[in-house]
Amino acid sequence: MLTYLQQAAGDLLHLFYPHACAGCGEHLSDHKQYVCLNCLMDLSPTGFENIPANPVEKIFYGRLRVRNAFAAYYFIKNSPLQQIIHAFKYQHHREVCLQMGILMGHMIKDNPRINPLDCMVPMPIHSQRQKKRGYNQASLLCEGIAQVTGIPVQDHVVQRIKSTETQTHKGKGERWINVRSGFIVNEPSAIEQKNILLVDDVITTGATLEACGDIILKANPSSLSIATLAWASE
Repeated sequence: MLTYLQQAAGDLLHLFYPHACAGCGEHLSDHKQYVCLNCLMDLSPTGFENIPANPVEKIFYGRLRVRNAFAAYYFIKNSPLQQIIHAFKYQHHREVCLQMGILMGHMIKDNPRINPLDCMVPMPIHSQRQKKRGYNQASLLCEGIAQVTGIPVQDHVVQRIKSTETQTHKGKGERWINVRSGFIVNEPSAIEQKNILLVDDVITTGATLEACGDIILKANPSSLSIATLAWASE
């Protein structure tokens, strides 16, 4: 009940104070920032971008041929990051998502373990969901990363053709069944022989990323890497 009331209070704050911190609801005087310094300090970086064979990479062992994979932050329930993700997925705060992408960009830029990269592919969402939300959050993360790194974004190369149910309460096997055969590559030549970075907001079991990555690999890129904003370990 307390969590519900906290969330409801946060929604009201965003309604009446649209330039409030997405993490805690405090008013922000700097209109170019969307997350306050205290909430940024409360984020929990994984450091996985610098660690070979990190837990996110291991998710794909034997499942998907990735050059490397990482999540920027640990997903912790009732944390500022959970509120931030809620803000850009369900409250239409797209600028928050862009700011988080910029933070990811600083982790990627000049990182010899991640680079070289030729382009980014955002995890696509179904057109019905994108129409309802108004944007694809993975595309906004890519846009923020691109502002820092200059890596181009291939936003329409991969398309989601199957509108799937939410994955939140599904087990590993159910998630795979839910997303298999759900993607197509519209322009294989755009990613052929390219070093690709597939970007998404949250990874849990990796089923959706695996399904999308498998389709990308069929287009014969030079390599496939994966980056997500958060890791929600089960």
